[in-house]
Amino acid sequence: MNLHPTLAESLRRQEAPSPNDWEATFRTMVLYDLATDMELGFFLSYYRNFAIPSIAATLCRNGEIQERPMKRSYDTAIVIYELIASGLDSDRGQQMVALLNRVHRNVPGGPDDYLYVLLTLLVVPIRWAQNHSWRQPTGAELAAASRFFAELGSRMNIHGMPGTYAEAERFFDQYEATHVSPSSEGQKLMDATVQVFQSRLPLPLRPFAARLISAMLADARLVDALGLPNSSRTSRGSLATLLAVHNALHRRRPLKRKPHFTPGKAGSSLYPGGYSLDQIGPVNIPAPSTLRSNELS
Repeated sequence: MNLHPTLAESLRRQEAPSPNDWEATFRTMVLYDLATDMELGFFLSYYRNFAIPSIAATLCRNGEIQERPMKRSYDTAIVIYELIASGLDSDRGQQMVALLNRVHRNVPGGPDDYLYVLLTLLVVPIRWAQNHSWRQPTGAELAAASRFFAELGSRMNIHGMPGTYAEAERFFDQYEATHVSPSSEGQKLMDATVQVFQSRLPLPLRPFAARLISAMLADARLVDALGLPNSSRTSRGSLATLLAVHNALHRRRPLKRKPHFTPGKAGSSLYPGGYSLDQIGPVNIPAPSTLRSNELS
């Protein structure tokens, strides 16, 4: 694999970082080396929750996704990227953890449900990168990503977090084998959020947004559960060709110096002038002062 020297140098650092640099290793993976692929993976992890009837029913009752699908989608991404870019123990990171705990304080569900939702953010993006990125995630990156979400889970009082990435995959696969199923709520949520992905596509591709999502999911069980149209051989082939061309070009270009995400800066049509942390999150949750910041029930 012929790489631009800056990509090759970053890869060498990512293959053998200091064990204590797990947060920096994961940050480099998400914001620089595998930025585009990890972003796509985070998008797919968001949709995955809709394929679990109990989780979909809870999200549907809340109404936030149907009423404000663009805001809910972008805010979810901003929370994750704030945690990664700023650090879990930074002031901004602690505010995002507090927000997550407030949002989930009265959400029904068992420990496995909470753990599954957290693990979608670990397993789905990494699997996408393993299957489609310009290079494979390194062993150190897998360990760093696993440590990051274990630490986040601890701050959210989510117990039973797997100790390794391989264990996380096993739990994830077993949970989905038992719980993925069609539901009217899940399909309503999917219908409401397709427009978010659609808005990010070039105009000629927007009518095919749902089929592209099906092709990216590459899982007939999930596609059926979400009420998506089956992807055609043409759409799957087009996606594979597009990714192959993108990767070939990427390997020859220098590593970007600007991170994929900068806290508080503009990055979407929703917050064209940037955002403050108090703008992020659902509009119908209690104020921070009324709740303990590290509580999840």
